[in-house]
Amino acid sequence: MTPEEVQSILLEGLENAEVIVEGDGNHFQVTAISNQFEGLRAVPRQQIIYGIVGEHITSGVLHALGIKTYTEAEWQKAKKFQIG
Repeated sequence: MTPEEVQSILLEGLENAEVIVEGDGNHFQVTAISNQFEGLRAVPRQQIIYGIVGEHITSGVLHALGIKTYTEAEWQKAKKFQIG
């Protein structure tokens, strides 16, 4: 699986999102920006991501997934301070 394929899957499953995916085929780092995460703590945000890609993890196509999630406001703040 390519980073572009992971990105496409996540974009289909998230509302009005920006998704950045880096990785080497089995291990990926995902940065997802969506106001869908508003009011949610880290674990529920990660559960949303895992819910979208879960079948690919259980099938073994995806082995490891690092996840960072932001609302649009959080992302703007993170970019300002070059976090993420």
